[in-house]
Amino acid sequence: MRSAGYRYGLMATIRSRIRSALRSRGQAAFLAASLLLGILVGMGASALVWAMEFVGHLVERADEFAGFGKWMVVASVPAGLLAAWLMNRWFGPGVSGGGVAETMVGVNLEGGHISSKVVAPKIAATAATLGTGGSGGREGPIVLIGGAIGSWLGRYTGFGLDQVKSFVAAGAGAGIGASFNAPIAGMMFALEVVLSSFAIRHISAIVVTSVAAAVTTHTLVGEETFLRSPSYTLSDPRQLVLYAILALLAVLFGTLFLRALDLTSITRLSERIPRWVVPVMMGLSVGLMGVVYPEALGTGQGFLSSLLGGGSSGKYVWWALFIIAALKSVTTALTRKGGGSAGTFMPALVIGGAVGAGFAILIDPIWNFSRIDVGAFALVGMAAALAATARAPLTAVILVFEVTGGYGLVLPLMLAAALATFVSERIEPDSQYTKSLARHGIRLPKAEDIDLLDTVDVGEVMSEVDVVATPDMTLREFSKLLDQTRHHGMPVVRKGKLVGIISVTDLERFGGPSDDVTVGAAMTDSPITVTPQLPVSAALARMASLGLGRLPVVADDDPKHLVGMFRRESVVKAYHHALGVSTDRQMYRERVRVRNQPGAAFFEATLRRGMPIIGWAVKDVPWPEGATLVSIRRGTSVLIPHGHTVLEVGDALTLFGTGESREQLGYLLEPDQDSTGEWKKPSNIH
Repeated sequence: MRSAGYRYGLMATIRSRIRSALRSRGQAAFLAASLLLGILVGMGASALVWAMEFVGHLVERADEFAGFGKWMVVASVPAGLLAAWLMNRWFGPGVSGGGVAETMVGVNLEGGHISSKVVAPKIAATAATLGTGGSGGREGPIVLIGGAIGSWLGRYTGFGLDQVKSFVAAGAGAGIGASFNAPIAGMMFALEVVLSSFAIRHISAIVVTSVAAAVTTHTLVGEETFLRSPSYTLSDPRQLVLYAILALLAVLFGTLFLRALDLTSITRLSERIPRWVVPVMMGLSVGLMGVVYPEALGTGQGFLSSLLGGGSSGKYVWWALFIIAALKSVTTALTRKGGGSAGTFMPALVIGGAVGAGFAILIDPIWNFSRIDVGAFALVGMAAALAATARAPLTAVILVFEVTGGYGLVLPLMLAAALATFVSERIEPDSQYTKSLARHGIRLPKAEDIDLLDTVDVGEVMSEVDVVATPDMTLREFSKLLDQTRHHGMPVVRKGKLVGIISVTDLERFGGPSDDVTVGAAMTDSPITVTPQLPVSAALARMASLGLGRLPVVADDDPKHLVGMFRRESVVKAYHHALGVSTDRQMYRERVRVRNQPGAAFFEATLRRGMPIIGWAVKDVPWPEGATLVSIRRGTSVLIPHGHTVLEVGDALTLFGTGESREQLGYLLEPDQDSTGEWKKPSNIH
């Protein structure tokens, strides 16, 4: 029999060869890994669908046994929320809630790192929440699941930081594509929401992954699990006025949805109430609402499908649909408050669909110009509500195209999505995803701006670890350490491993110096970290987003091995370093350009006392166009100038340039003076 050691060694060899194969083939390996990721995400989405169906079957069997009928949800929803809450306590944060915001943080602030350990409990908690009747969507959780799988695959195969971020975004977008069998909408969601960037380098992975995930899920679970609608057309252009009004209604209900989510998140219940009671209370509230309006429970996919098919014309009155839309906001918010694992993507679609259908039924008797299609208004309402809450107008429009398989409503869709986005941004600046982050003080960077700090790595400017705290140190000892070092915070290390970070803010939060409270109790565990190879611009974005003044720098291969500290002063150092390098490069390019101009030659100029550029740094001198500073002779030494070289009296400058630039240099060194003695800069010097 083969030994366990032999089998372990064989598996290690196979893993090593897979990594080597994927890393050695450049773009082809990257796309192959993207295809594999799509298959894995499709399998994850299928597993979530099966788990939800299994839990739903258990609830049906329990109802057959107990005979509760419509009152079954009063028992099943609290049980489901309690199960999800317990899993969140056992497996850590990230199991409850949605998943999109967490994925956005992983991409933008944690270098694409999302723990793969969240996948299984997230599937189980989502199935427990939605399978028992809790209100929400499976799309948010599958975004986190897909992002976690992408993060694991990118790190496992040894791809670079930027490619890992591509995998996380691709996995997240593929989750949306797999949920709706809409790969293009999934791709747009990844670019528009998760990355907030349309950078070309990410698109190839996202496209391949989204298509592969949608195909895999469709193959495994079948067509019946997806949202589908007949194709509608705009038969009367005058109806565009109605669609514009619908967009405003969608903004109103979308804003109510955002406010409900926000209110339940910031509301604090009495500390006397045991924590396990909260999911039970929330579940009872949701269940009781569901007894009256069962359409406000679950994912709402069946209800929404009936609206899209036009089946609501005789079944509902307009005000009942408006009530369902409002209750869907409340039940989803309470489900999230109770610790349930549920997303807000699908509830936004249900709210918009209900508002659209209700508005069509309301306006139909008084609109005598043309026929009103309830399903068409429900579709446009879906897109408008999603655009208003997620700030993803392109995703909303393309999702409807893929759900219907037609482009007949392209004008009302684009009008409603654009108008809803424009108006909602002025009412509520944050989307349903960024609003939850803002409550925790996190502001994600708007875009991947390229500046000088992109050219400097953290390792070049990080400071040494001169002092650390230990978890068993008291806050009084920590306070003395702060006074000695003049730091405002420091890492916490146990047995040579980073376990947290503590700052003056933590000290004040626990009442100041104390012998009764330890650093371990007051510190922030699992701190946000950076690696030496990360660009300073990315590290600075993390600091700014979280409002931090320092970040621990850890080794690339060991996230617990502390190698330095990145502080605010590191940013200043990095900027000056990058500015010098940038100036040197700019001067070099200028030398090459001028060298090829006709009539260019070397010439010299000596700096005398009284010349206006004495004491200036080279980078601050308005050198004439067409002239390049080559060298500076200072005494017996010859300096190769860089941006921070300061010009002194007696320096002999050697320049290369045209005759015109030499004449302009004369004005620069010995300018005309007016009666005040001020330097009159010639207009041809820039």
